[in-house]
Amino acid sequence: MRRQFSATMEEISNNNDKIVFLTGDLGFMALENVREALGERFVNAGVSEQNMISMAASLASDGFTPICYSIAPFTVFRPAEQIRLDVCLHNKNVKIVGNGGGYGYGIMGSTHHAIEDIGVLSTFQNMTCYIPFCREDVDTTIKNMLKKVGPGYLRLGSGELPEGIKLPAYAPIRKVISGDEITVIALGPIALNALDALKQSQISGDLFVISEVPILKLSKEIIESIQKTKKVIIVEEHVQRGGIAENISLLILQNGLSPKVMNFCALGYPNGKYGSQKYHQELCKLDAKSITKSLKELINES
Repeated sequence: MRRQFSATMEEISNNNDKIVFLTGDLGFMALENVREALGERFVNAGVSEQNMISMAASLASDGFTPICYSIAPFTVFRPAEQIRLDVCLHNKNVKIVGNGGGYGYGIMGSTHHAIEDIGVLSTFQNMTCYIPFCREDVDTTIKNMLKKVGPGYLRLGSGELPEGIKLPAYAPIRKVISGDEITVIALGPIALNALDALKQSQISGDLFVISEVPILKLSKEIIESIQKTKKVIIVEEHVQRGGIAENISLLILQNGLSPKVMNFCALGYPNGKYGSQKYHQELCKLDAKSITKSLKELINES
């Protein structure tokens, strides 16, 4: 997704002289094209994320649209106070980009993982989190984020849309495939594992991807799906607290629905070890094989 992000940023920057790109000393062999396109509007703020966010808030006050880029934990957790007070409280048009959401940076460990980022940022007033679920989804997600004036967080991961699957038009909640046995709701690229699980299990299900958090309301399609299947699986590469399962469960209750709900989420580090993103997904039962097993169990219970 990072390559598509840099290509889109180059395109947008060439047509919008209000864009200012700030990086926390990252982007080598990835953002050179953006630097060339922006010239003096490309700023390396150094290993100083708190200062970078405050600089961005000041630039936004002067009518610019600053884009703050680093790996996800560095753009979220270290400068959280500046995001909350300088950006969100004053509803500044600052866009924060975190690369490697979830366990994306694998063996580099918890300092480089972002499994609580959505939970933290979505509680800040005026903030909207944007989560593309595949490389092909990045361009439209960025453009929709930039349309909305105010704080935004773009969580980048990795993954490509499988052959035979059509990319749905952008919306906060989108249906990727249709079925009648189960409702699957997923956040970001982990939706690709859920998609694979539905295929492996040969279970007919509706798969919805969440593209914006907080989720303010359930779409008519998702309500109708839950009424039809009465079984919901929510999959997210994020800890349960502050994740989409809590958000969606409240909306389910507010809509008078009572399905059986199962949540697959990041479990942190159950064995105290680090490994690849695939390793952590398997440990948390977020891989396609584990989701397939649970899908079958849920169907067989009914």
